[in-house]
Amino acid sequence: MTPALRRPTRRRRLRNYALVGTALGVMALADGPVLTHVAETAYTDFERSRPEYVKANGSWDTVQLPEGFRARAIHAALLYTGDVLLVAGSGNSQQNFNDGKLDTVLWDPATGHAKHIPTPEDLFCGGHAYLPNGNLLVAGGTKKYEVLHDKVTAAAGVLTLKNESDAHDVTLPKGTHFTGPGGRRYTSTEKVVVPAAHKMADYTLMAGAADVWIRADGDGKEYVTTGGKRFTVTGTSAAQSRNLFGTADAITFKKQDYHGLDASYIYDVRKQRYVKTARLTTPRWYPTLVSMNGGNVLAVSGLDEHGRIIDGNNEVFERSRKAWYDKPGLHRYFPTYPQLFRLRDGRLFYSGANTGYGSATAGRHPGIWDLHDNSFQPVRGLRDAGMNETATSFLLPPAQQQKVAMVGGGAIGDGPGSTDRVDVVDLTGKRPRYQPGTDLPHAARYVSAVTLPDDTVLLTGGSSDYRGRHDSDLHSSRIYHPDTREMAFAAPNETGRDYHSTALLLPDGRVMTMGSDPLYGNADDTTPGRFDTGIEIYTPPYLETGTPRPVIDHAPAAVQRGTTFAVHATAQHRIVKARLMRPSAVTHQTDSEQRSVALDITDHCPTGRAGDRSGDCCSGGCDLQLSLGKREGLTPSGPYMLVLVDDRGVPSKAVWMRVR
Repeated sequence: MTPALRRPTRRRRLRNYALVGTALGVMALADGPVLTHVAETAYTDFERSRPEYVKANGSWDTVQLPEGFRARAIHAALLYTGDVLLVAGSGNSQQNFNDGKLDTVLWDPATGHAKHIPTPEDLFCGGHAYLPNGNLLVAGGTKKYEVLHDKVTAAAGVLTLKNESDAHDVTLPKGTHFTGPGGRRYTSTEKVVVPAAHKMADYTLMAGAADVWIRADGDGKEYVTTGGKRFTVTGTSAAQSRNLFGTADAITFKKQDYHGLDASYIYDVRKQRYVKTARLTTPRWYPTLVSMNGGNVLAVSGLDEHGRIIDGNNEVFERSRKAWYDKPGLHRYFPTYPQLFRLRDGRLFYSGANTGYGSATAGRHPGIWDLHDNSFQPVRGLRDAGMNETATSFLLPPAQQQKVAMVGGGAIGDGPGSTDRVDVVDLTGKRPRYQPGTDLPHAARYVSAVTLPDDTVLLTGGSSDYRGRHDSDLHSSRIYHPDTREMAFAAPNETGRDYHSTALLLPDGRVMTMGSDPLYGNADDTTPGRFDTGIEIYTPPYLETGTPRPVIDHAPAAVQRGTTFAVHATAQHRIVKARLMRPSAVTHQTDSEQRSVALDITDHCPTGRAGDRSGDCCSGGCDLQLSLGKREGLTPSGPYMLVLVDDRGVPSKAVWMRVR
């Protein structure tokens, strides 16, 4: 199915805006105050459609997917086929969750074709990372939706069960009744298996333990229990209760956070379906997945199966076994969705950006994490250090520079306000430290950052308050130039993009933005917000020059790190850059995949002239020799888009290749 662009041709737009502007001007003579806003809007649209404006600032197109395919694009990944995988799961809809309506949409931006992908479990708010073969690993998700404080009708919480008998495991079905302090009754909401006790080296018994969620059978405050009170399984004898019992630290009326899921699947790009793997060792909601040396994947942080922040228990997916393994040697605590970036030496950099849940102090400070010895080197100097939630961070292009930018952000939780901060850290020194960059024109959180093939970065959208509260969505875009630190004006996004918004680079050099989940629908915060399922496509100025783009006529389908390979290209101007662009897999402004890797260029001219490193003889076609470095940490195995850029900053369309 093909979506309809809502944008007429430029000539027709100019004519229409001119006619509208003339008509409004006449009408305003009679009723100026009534039509002032309409006239200003029409004039603004007219200005943004003028060729000189578009050439300088780029332009936006609005796309609407066909009816029935308008997914809540909370997760978005660009696949090596050029398709975009839009993963919604239940899409932050309690009703969808209750009804089992889980959604994934596969969309081809080139043709507009869309199809539904059967979604086996609620992958909403899981994590994802590419595997070396180009498939996408997706893990975690939603087991249970949150219950806000004013919606909690009965005390509930976690009961820790103990089995002090080494005879056998004990299975208690969902609906098991427990008796607590004062003889009050509670009921479990899930099945639980309590393992048998096991003998220690000194022949003593270590009780088996398991947690289960229980809910009070009554709605009174007398059911609130704190301080490790003892519970028994209702109906068991005194002797049985000595071996099988529970303790609860907090059965309360407090808000109940989302419960994490232990789901794990590989999305098979060719077969267009999810393939089940072994389950996560720890259920996770809001985890970060990041690739490691050897093609394995590390899962970090999240809320567990009972809505508790995971206290530093991290695990690794071993791709050869398609299974997850707990890694006690990599125990490290982070808030949920910590933004992690793989460095060229294999270490991980935590920028400090995250998406909220967890301690207000622990795990909030940026630093470099060495996975070999689990050491952590703090990185200081970040301004507005208390405003890192819903911030955006990214590797500056090219990745060889090993610099990371930190953009915007907000206060912990749903606190008001945001920051205009743009700080940059050079991670190549012995004691790296954040330094002030060129700040945003507005304080913002939820900003989307997309690395472009000309070594600039598009910064777009966001809101100045939590989830767009008080009608605070920002219609603002900038193109950041890392080499000069210039924050250049760009055509503003027409659709507000706040919570649950995503953005990614397309193979043709344009940028796709989608999703927005505002808390409210008006400035007075009196009506509920509506999830925006529309898509906007940004065309950067480098595609508005009117000059022909370089063309990659031939390139290998796969290359090895540490080698030089041949590419045949045709261009009207000198080829000055070659970039490998790793595709995005983004959610909640967290994208550990996106990076741009520079390739060294040597050309061989068909006219017999000596080759140089500038690619200045491609007008008649030339063979470029491109060299890729050896570092796996710099260019992780997997899919990449090869792009050539000429001396006017115009990029070619991408050609897909796999790095091994």
